[in-house]
Amino acid sequence: MAYPEKIILAWSEAITGNNEIRDWLMSNGYPELALFVFALHHKREAREWLLTNKFPHLMALVECAEGREQACQWLVKFDFALLEKVARIADNDESAAQWMLEHDEKSLLRLALRIRAVKNDIQSKHDDMHFISPE
Repeated sequence: MAYPEKIILAWSEAITGNNEIRDWLMSNGYPELALFVFALHHKREAREWLLTNKFPHLMALVECAEGREQACQWLVKFDFALLEKVARIADNDESAAQWMLEHDEKSLLRLALRIRAVKNDIQSKHDDMHFISPE
């Protein structure tokens, strides 16, 4: 998975809600990155598209970031160790973030932190829904 630096930056921006950049990724040869954004937001069709169109590593990135250890192990097994680090950072693993800094992977660290922010926000909203008591 080798994307140019500017594409990783664009992907990071799309993750944070920049729909214009997400749409640009979709129509300029990077539909998998645009659909990753939807998959991160639990859109079933996007998750299925990633798997059907030969991007299981991006779906595993989402699932590993959500704390599914089997997805993390899959990433390592199939030589996506950097994506596994990205996912672990997104799942609040500070040692993985430190590793990224030490290996000068700043763009991937930025990506991971943006995934983390979105994922944690989604989780927080989900948790809040469970604490609303009926009147």
